[in-house]
Amino acid sequence: MADTVNTNQFKNGMHIELDGAPWRIVEFQHVKPGKGGAFVRTKLKALDSGAVVDRTFRAGEKFSRVHTETKNVQYLYDDGGDVHFMDSESFEQFSVPHADLEDALPFMQPNATVQVLVVDGKPSTVQLPMSVELSVVETEPGVKGDTVSNVTKPATLETGAVVQVPLFVNVGDRLKVDPHERRYISRA
Repeated sequence: MADTVNTNQFKNGMHIELDGAPWRIVEFQHVKPGKGGAFVRTKLKALDSGAVVDRTFRAGEKFSRVHTETKNVQYLYDDGGDVHFMDSESFEQFSVPHADLEDALPFMQPNATVQVLVVDGKPSTVQLPMSVELSVVETEPGVKGDTVSNVTKPATLETGAVVQVPLFVNVGDRLKVDPHERRYISRA
């Protein structure tokens, strides 16, 4: 049976199960009004959708605790249906459904090390670094003399991701890209 926690044991960053899904406690506050029973105001973030909601619970209400950990893994390949990884410590291979990682895949290179959030022993999502270095494989050549500031053009990177880049970027350049905001940072 899973551990249970009540509202008196809440901590920021703790994961609980609510309505059959894992949620992270972003913040909480115990409230004891002069009249009536005490309650706990919380801000929760859904692990699957990323939605943040405010919920209020009675003091002493119990929830199943969800255990999470972050593992360093190596991205092996994507076969279209599943994305395959290898645990860097145990060398055990596992896969995550392709649909669960569609936002992260354009910024992952085969053999790259990424972090996977493991929820109750099951791989959940990939946590990408703040920046990745990728090469440009296709972009229009910049027009000489076109130096108006903040003008951008689309560039296709080696993983298939398309980002907006400044006009001076050419095919073959290595770029530093923010995978969370899908934007150009600088040349690498």
